[in-house]
Amino acid sequence: MEWLNTILTIILGLLLRIGIPLAVTAGVIYLLHRLDQRWQKEAMSVPVVTLTGKPCWEVKECAEARHKACPAAAQPGVPCWQVFRSKSGVLREDCLSCEVFRQASVPVLV
Repeated sequence: MEWLNTILTIILGLLLRIGIPLAVTAGVIYLLHRLDQRWQKEAMSVPVVTLTGKPCWEVKECAEARHKACPAAAQPGVPCWQVFRSKSGVLREDCLSCEVFRQASVPVLV
């Protein structure tokens, strides 16, 4: 019977040593995921306009055909430079020098 107590003690010790850190890690991951979702939602609610208050196609004076074909125009709440970001998250070179990108207001959360 003593060997059963020894085995149960070892199992309980392993659960405490491994189970509690895993549970804490899973809890932190869950909380960070919820925080990220909240930040994403807040970022989407902030309107993106230039200092002049015009959308990019008006500032750049794009032709109607180019404006209709532009993928950024199809997503009105998203800044154009976010639409053209690469999959690795890098901005295009022409976005960095673009007047619309440089004049965009910095989002301020109130």
